[in-house]
Parts: sequence; structure tokens; C-alpha cells
Amino acid sequence: QVQLVESGGGLVQAGGSLRLSCVASGRTFSRYAMGWFRQAPGKEREFVAAIHWSGGITNYADSVKGRFTISRDNAKNTVTLQMNSLQPEDTAVYYCAAHYGSSSTKDFEYGYWGQGTQVTVSS
Repeated sequence: QVQLVESGGGLVQAGGSLRLSCVASGRTFSRYAMGWFRQAPGKEREFVAAIHWSGGITNYADSVKGRFTISRDNAKNTVTLQMNSLQPEDTAVYYCAAHYGSSSTKDFEYGYWGQGTQVTVSS
């Protein structure tokens, strides 16, 4: 069982940065791939970034490549999403998710989800 708690969301102007964090409970965090997804009002949830349990493999949605960076600290049970050059279209609720196995871009493969944190980017 894994419980996830996100933090770090907020309101930022276009071009600004935010850093999201997700802290996981459980002793086997290091065996879980971690992902970030987001859902904007009226839209389906979409993949943002994922990281292999080892931290050695990362995946990004094309829309965030070069702007967002996912990382993890297995000693602290934490996964982080550094978001730079934010744009209004990045406005969404961001969710942290855990998947026991290889990293995935598919939300249905993630069995554990956080409650989400709101990111709002003003123009």
C-alpha cells in the first residue's frame, strides 16, 4: 500500500516556475515507478512525466519536454516535478501516481494516486 501527498502548487505568472513534490508512505517506494499527470477543466487527464524506480529512465509528454524535469530521492520517498517556463496551458490539477513496475505513460497502469495540487498560470 502506498499513500501519496502532493504539495507545491499555486498561482504563477507565465514564464515563471513551480516545484511540485510528492511524498510517499511505505517501505517499498524504491520499487515503484512514479508519474505525474494533470487534468485541466473540461479535459481528460493527461500524462506529464514519469520516472523509473531507479531514477535512471525518464519520460515526458511532448508538451513539457525541455521545460519540466522529474526526479526522485528514494531515501526520502519523494518525487519532484520542476516546472519552468510555465504557460497558461499548463494550468491544471497535477497528480502524483505510483506504479509497481516499469515507468509508464498510461494512467490506468498506476494503482496509487495522490489528491492532486492545483497549478494556475496567469497570462
